Amino acid sequence: MGAAPVKSDDAYSYHGDTEWHTNVTEAKKIAAEQDKPVLVYYWTTWCTYCKDYNEKVYSSQAVQNRLDEFVLLAVNLDSDQEAAVRIQNRYDADYPPQHVVITPDGQQVSKLPGYAPKDDFMTYLQRSQQRYQQ
Repeated sequence: MGAAPVKSDDAYSYHGDTEWHTNVTEAKKIAAEQDKPVLVYYWTTWCTYCKDYNEKVYSSQAVQNRLDEFVLLAVNLDSDQEAAVRIQNRYDADYPPQHVVITPDGQQVSKLPGYAPKDDFMTYLQRSQQRYQQ
């Protein structure tokens, strides 16, 4: 089993070339200020599909461009931090990988359980952005 190559610091988690917030409150605040939806990515270090996302999806420039339309929030499902556990429970995220798009005030817009190849992921992002703007 391969591990997802993830680096972290105090405020961010880095998946592939993508920088994700790790603080739920901060991500929602930025989303409200910028009028953007939040893309929540549930992952773990032991998830092989998370590694595939890093290598095959997040590394795409087209995906990177589309992700700019969202505030990115990474939640490690192995975390025992209270905020991480709360957001896992709220959106029923009990296995990796999963993506959930939410409004800045926390309403669920869409959910993508499991792994999606790059083109399917791009379609998910586009549809989620359209739903958010309605």
